[in-house]
Parts: sequence; structure tokens; C-alpha cells
Amino acid sequence: MSQTKILIVEDEKIVALGIKKMLKNLGYLVPSIASSGEEAISKAEITFPDLILMDIMLKGDMDGLEAADKIRKSFDVPVVFLTAYSDDKILERAKRTKPYGYIIKPFEENSLHMTIELALRNYREEKELE
Repeated sequence: MSQTKILIVEDEKIVALGIKKMLKNLGYLVPSIASSGEEAISKAEITFPDLILMDIMLKGDMDGLEAADKIRKSFDVPVVFLTAYSDDKILERAKRTKPYGYIIKPFEENSLHMTIELALRNYREEKELE
């Protein structure tokens, strides 16, 4: 687990720093934080994360759902959504991006940890079957 790199995509700086602290407490590496969909794509290409925690509502032209879809198609990195939004319309759009998890804010460190570990395991098992 200590080698697992997680890219955080969150446009609220204080929230992003709180998530970074949680991840570091759990033993994960956080190579970078992105605040927009476009920045998430470029940082995914540079940092080669093992997993991306992606907020859905981001500032800029590209939301987290669109960014996650592009990242999955271009770099094949698993994405877990972190969001305050849980309505059916958002959930339907999120499903189409094939996320490895969906966490509603606010969340506990323990549920973040379990979701990350399950996402990583499911991703690895999927790759082994290919």
C-alpha cells in the first residue's frame, strides 16, 4: 500500500488538502492535486497514478465525469468519485464512465480507505483476466 499513488481532483483547496492529509495518514502517496478536468488529464499523464479520486463538480469547461471518461480511455486509471451530489441524473452519467467507486461527501477516513482498497483490488483482478 505504501507505494500506491493517488491523484486528487478537487477544486476546493481546503477540501483537497483535507483529503491529502487523510490519504497520507493511510499510507498512500499523493503526487499531485488537480483543480479542473483539464488539469486532471495532464497530471494523470505526468504522474502515472494508481487511482484517481475525482470530484464531479469542477470549475472550468470540463466536469469530473467528462475528465474521468477521457482519463479511463487514454490512460486506463481507475477513478473513484467523491461528490456532494447524489441525484439520479448525475448517477446515470457517472455509471457511463465506469467508476470503481462513488463516495458521498462528507465521508469518513475509514470508508475512503475501504473504497480505495476495493477499487484497486477490483481493477487489478480485471487486468489479470484480460
